[in-house]
This record gives sequence, structure tokens and C-alpha cells, in this order.
Amino acid sequence: MSNETSAGSCLDMPNVVPLFPLPGALLLPRGQLPLNIFEPRYLAMIDDALKGHRIIGMIQPDPQAVSSREAPPLFKVGCAGRISQFAESGDGRYLITLTGIARFAVVDEIAAVTPYRQAKVDFAAFQSDFRPRLGEEEVDRDSVLRALRDFAVSNSLQIDWDSIHEAPNEALVNALAMMSPFGPREKQALLEAANLKGRAEVLVAITEIELARSKNAPTSLQ
Repeated sequence: MSNETSAGSCLDMPNVVPLFPLPGALLLPRGQLPLNIFEPRYLAMIDDALKGHRIIGMIQPDPQAVSSREAPPLFKVGCAGRISQFAESGDGRYLITLTGIARFAVVDEIAAVTPYRQAKVDFAAFQSDFRPRLGEEEVDRDSVLRALRDFAVSNSLQIDWDSIHEAPNEALVNALAMMSPFGPREKQALLEAANLKGRAEVLVAITEIELARSKNAPTSLQ
């Protein structure tokens, strides 16, 4: 099934969202993230979300945080997405797509009776996320494309350049950020960039660092 995914402002968003902690998973506003749900607690989360506002909070565990709690500590910023596609696999799994709405700050994780984690969240600092294509004209598109080209050559990747050139700046930057093969801290930096221009700059910088590392990596002898 397919559902409407728009939300006009932070006032339209719930104050409490279910959390889906997933390392390396990045959701950005208006981006689409396919997910294969099979753990019982997250199957229950999807069931509950479909009965209500259909919103899930994607967030990463913080690998460097220390906590005495059994549940892994989380980064303080995530992104809410609405379930825009849903299908059952026939073997007990759910195949869903989340469409990103806006980032949120975790105010406090609540003591939920559900098998999945929930948190009070605040969208106020990310009001600009509700405005599609905001700041596109400030993106250095040439730098983004140059970094993508260099990365593709270095890693022998096939790129659909026709689609790349047709994509508006917001879709281009956010899609490349979401699909990038970088680690959790790099993905978090992309998520927390102040605006689209900043995210593009972070994406280019991380890509250039990875390219430099690959060039300087020692070659193993067979």
C-alpha cells in the first residue's frame, strides 16, 4: 500500500515516536529508505505505527557512548519517516519503505511497555526540513559531482549519469548521502549538517578523505 507522506511543520508531528536503532542507516527528509523487518519487536512496532500516525524514528546507536543500560546508547539526533509503502513477504517479514519527513532531537527516552524503544522528541530545531528544496541554489553541485566521479573511478562503480544530471540538488545530495558506504559517525555528520549546503560540503569532504586513505593504503603482496 502507499500513503501520503507530507507534513507541514513540526506542529504536525507527534511528540513521542517509536525508535528504530540501526547502525549505518541514514534517512533524510524526502529520502526513501527500504527496510526488511523481521525481528518480533520491530514487527510489533510496524503494527502499532500502522494503527496510528505511521511514523518511525530512525536513529543510530552511538558506538562511542558508554552506558550502564542494557540497551545501547543512541545518538541525540535522528530522522522521522512515514511508512509510505508496506508489504508482507509471506514468511513473516514486512517489507516497508520509509519516506523521510524531518530530523528530530531526542529529549528523553521513555520507559515504554512496548518491546521497542520510544522517545520524546523535538522537531523545532529542524523546521527548515519541512521546506522542500530549501537552499538548493547554494549547493556546489560541481564539487559534489566531481567527488562522486572520483569515488566511482576509484571503486570501479557504474553510475547512471543521466539520472544524476537530471536530479535536483536536494534529491542528489540526500540520495548520495543515504547510499554512501561510510561508517556510523560519518553518516551522523551528514545527518546533523545544518543545511543542504553544509551536507553537500560534508559529503565532499568525507569522500575526499576516503579517497586519500585508499590511495595511501599499503598494497598487500600475494
